[in-house]
Amino acid sequence: MRIIPFLISTVTTAGLVFALNNPLPVGNTKTPRLGYFLSPQQGFWQNAESSNASFSGDVKLNGLKGKVDVYMDERLVPHIYAQTDLDAYYVQGFIHAKFRLWQMEFQTYVAAGRLSEIAGPERLNIDLFFRRLGMVFGAEQTMQRMEKDREMQATVDAYTEGVNSYIKSLKPEQIPFEYKLMDYKPEAWTPLKTYLFLMYMSYDLTGSGAKQDLKMSNAKNYLGYDAFEQLFPNLQDSLDPIIPKDKIFTKPSIVPIAPKDIDSPYLNKSASSNSVESPTTPNRNNGSNNWAVAGFKTASGRPILCNDPHLGLNLPSLWYEVQINTPTHNTYGASFPGSPAVIIGFNDSIAWGVTNAGRDVLDYYEVQFKDTSMREYWYNGEWKKASLRLETIKVKGMPDVNEYIAMTELGPVMYDHHYKSDSTHPKNLAVKWTANKAGTGLKTFYKLNRAKNFNDYETAIADWSCPGQNFAFASKSGDIAIKQQGSFVARWKNQGDFVMPGTDSTYQWQGMIPESENPMIKNPVRGWVSSANQKATDTTYPYYLGLSHNFPVYRGVMINKRLSVMNGITPMDMQYLQNENYDVFAEMAKPVLFKNLVVAKLTTTEKKYVDILRDWNCRNEVNAEGATIFNAIWDSLEQVVWKDDFQNSKSPMPWPDGSTLLDNLLKNSNYRFADNLNTPNKVETIQEDVIEAVKKASVYLEQLEKEKKLEWGIVKDTKVSHLLQLPALSRLHLPIGGGKNCINATTTAHGPSWRMIVHMTDETEAYGVYPGGQSGNPGSKFYDNFIDSWAAGKYFKLLFLSKENATKNEKIKWHMTFTNG
Repeated sequence: MRIIPFLISTVTTAGLVFALNNPLPVGNTKTPRLGYFLSPQQGFWQNAESSNASFSGDVKLNGLKGKVDVYMDERLVPHIYAQTDLDAYYVQGFIHAKFRLWQMEFQTYVAAGRLSEIAGPERLNIDLFFRRLGMVFGAEQTMQRMEKDREMQATVDAYTEGVNSYIKSLKPEQIPFEYKLMDYKPEAWTPLKTYLFLMYMSYDLTGSGAKQDLKMSNAKNYLGYDAFEQLFPNLQDSLDPIIPKDKIFTKPSIVPIAPKDIDSPYLNKSASSNSVESPTTPNRNNGSNNWAVAGFKTASGRPILCNDPHLGLNLPSLWYEVQINTPTHNTYGASFPGSPAVIIGFNDSIAWGVTNAGRDVLDYYEVQFKDTSMREYWYNGEWKKASLRLETIKVKGMPDVNEYIAMTELGPVMYDHHYKSDSTHPKNLAVKWTANKAGTGLKTFYKLNRAKNFNDYETAIADWSCPGQNFAFASKSGDIAIKQQGSFVARWKNQGDFVMPGTDSTYQWQGMIPESENPMIKNPVRGWVSSANQKATDTTYPYYLGLSHNFPVYRGVMINKRLSVMNGITPMDMQYLQNENYDVFAEMAKPVLFKNLVVAKLTTTEKKYVDILRDWNCRNEVNAEGATIFNAIWDSLEQVVWKDDFQNSKSPMPWPDGSTLLDNLLKNSNYRFADNLNTPNKVETIQEDVIEAVKKASVYLEQLEKEKKLEWGIVKDTKVSHLLQLPALSRLHLPIGGGKNCINATTTAHGPSWRMIVHMTDETEAYGVYPGGQSGNPGSKFYDNFIDSWAAGKYFKLLFLSKENATKNEKIKWHMTFTNG
């Protein structure tokens, strides 16, 4: 009978072996292979990093031309000193991989439409979207163009070699935690991966193009053009543009001509029921602040430049601090893990910072195919041949998925009979995007790293094409400037705001705005330049900039308001300004609310919240109850005013901006949209809408108060999430104020991703902070050690060191040497 215990033991052991070496379903997900993941020798335990770990060492790398010294400071920021640029970029690639390898590669998996390969079929829709948008196609075009530039090809190749040298040196136990969690391994880095990452940033910052055209078409078709134009105007009343309103612009080189039949099939001034679905959309608040003040407004007499790009708040952080010192340049700033050079920063002579321009650089065209083979499409009175691009998507645990994408003169056909845009009215939509054309954006940062003066700055940013950016500039010679740079379409009014007919060239782009005619100002009399994603100009600029829906207003208003009265400015003043929580939108909106509020019609509880709002100082501080009350009432007012106009649409549509409602209420108490369409026998007024909004908001506010959650910081609940959205690897419930209309534009999962202040004194004085840490390893103390300082509005003084000073600076803690071998 001994056989029975033996069989039981054997079956149990076999089951355990199977369980430890195969993923197990847990809910809708699967665990990693537990045997590998829990292995004491190779599993996740090995990713725990000692608090006193040393990062010093001698590294032998094949291909280096000389010795490279890297001094790591107490915040784990590398200061790279090399005798050649290529050696510096080689080592930058190695260090990026050493501290951020999983993040680098994961982001390129997203951009390339390869998530299904490592995460399974649940991510297939994301992959299909990015493949069909042309992300891989665009990266290939850019790579082919950059390969013709020997200097840039050598730069990217050197960076790639550095990344791969680190990957080759990895021992199984050193593989980053997330690879073990998801049960896959690093693969070789390639130049294409660098361009894929840059394509993803282009997508994330493209603004309206990939996201709003389809929704705007739905809104225009549903509302009719006249109502649409009132709800989505071309200019906000409260706009304070990037280029001051007294700027005189030159006569345009290109005067685009609108089609003769524009009123009927395109603007559709008669009603229509056609609609299209909206694609995956990045955060439309992806923006930023930047400004530079002239020396005559500062205490030192030298310019100060500030920048804080607003992006999704993630761990590991998008940014990685680095200093690169070679005989050609000495540069410090924030770099992208996955790309060589410094992206936002400064050198011995200049500083630069960027914000998103918000200009439309992506359009959709409706294509008419001869049949479902998509081999021919009707264009300019004849059937033209389309090529088919095969995109093969590998899916973990399942057969490959083959996508055939029709390539036309208008661009890749993103939506067709297979990948539908609408379940009842299928459309074939081609996407034309400037990012899908070969770009030279990386060269912009390569040149900025070496720039010495304003002319070098202008030459550098001339290589930038997509997405449009506002490049702020300051130099030690005293110049300040800002220029909106990109490859911008010379549009007639409303061109590209909606899906366009694609059966002929009538609606095609008629040309690109010459780079010399992009909005720019240098050394203005007022003493500062600034941008906060608002429109670059007023209507005197001769080119169409797009619907105002794509351009936030109030941060720009507040920045200019503050800078106009500031003198004797110091870097400390700039730190305070970057963390400013004052809500100028609320300042303008509160009088409108109280003007239209009949307090006598409120209950005791409702009056209590109104009293708190009346006493609130418009500052979105962490403990401010007034901020919560204002936002709840204004959101409710928008619901009351807009919901009846939009609720019956069967297709997704955007709602008007807060500026649209506020601007109209400031000038007209009898606003036509205040009337509720659901009560045809009664005409509602804005006064009735405000009372209803207060009553609706009070129900919500009373519940918050019962739960002791009325303070703004609790309601906003800012977090910095791991890229895999794993709470245990994220930082949650951060005590930070601000909001979308504050200079400190911190929301729940979005906000200042890199705060930088550069004082252009003889010995550069610079400060910076970002919500993360230099290490991508959750088991390291350097994973998230900057977040508390960032949330508190504190900064680190940036060590911009000569090699001689690096060898003796007390804040340098480790020394790495890299030599050929």
